[in-house]
This record gives sequence, structure tokens and C-alpha cells, in this order.
Amino acid sequence: MDMSRSGHRVETIDEYIMKFTPDVQNILENLREAILNSAPAAQETIAYGIPTFRLNGNLVHFAAFKHHIGFYPGGPSAIEAFKNELTQYKRSKGTIQFPLDKPIPLELVKRIVKFRVKENESLN
Repeated sequence: MDMSRSGHRVETIDEYIMKFTPDVQNILENLREAILNSAPAAQETIAYGIPTFRLNGNLVHFAAFKHHIGFYPGGPSAIEAFKNELTQYKRSKGTIQFPLDKPIPLELVKRIVKFRVKENESLN
């Protein structure tokens, strides 16, 4: 469970982002903006203690860690669809790790989010 500096559970993505140093805040804000640019109708919330975007169900999530940003594109299908572009990143069936010491590939994130929007639309 993510906790703010005051020990309270975070309720909003803004609160979540404010927990981090300014350089990480900037990365998280850029990631958030890329997600919302690709899915402007997405609802922002906190789920599982991390920033979550919903549109016709769970769309994507992200979380900041000591050495990376975890990006969770809602399951293995998006990771499989973009596997050739993700070879330089550590990943599993449900997560992609973007190292903090390298630029986040925001254009790739946007394409993954658009893929997930279409995927969720096809399920509903």
C-alpha cells in the first residue's frame, strides 16, 4: 500500500506524484500526460495503491520505484504486441520497467495506451 509522507493513504494521482522527488515527479507527470493524450476520456483513480487509468475497464497503471517506473498495460497482450520495441526494457507478462536513468519512451507509451483503448473497446 502506498502511503504519503504523512502516513495517510493517497487518494489521488496528484497526491501519489507529490510523494516523490521533483525529478521523479516530472517523469510521472510526463507519463500521466502521455496516457491522457492517448486516452482523453480515461478516468484517473488510485487502485492497488498506484495511479490507474480506466476506460471500459482497467486501461493502464504506473508506479515509481527506487530505480525504475513500473508501467502496467493491463496484461500480457500489449507487451506481446510491442515486444520488438520493448527489448531494451526489463518486462514480465504484466509489467514493463523503465529505468529512471533513461528517458521514458513516451511515444511508445502513447501507442501502447491506444492499443489498450482499442482492446478494451472490443471487449465491451
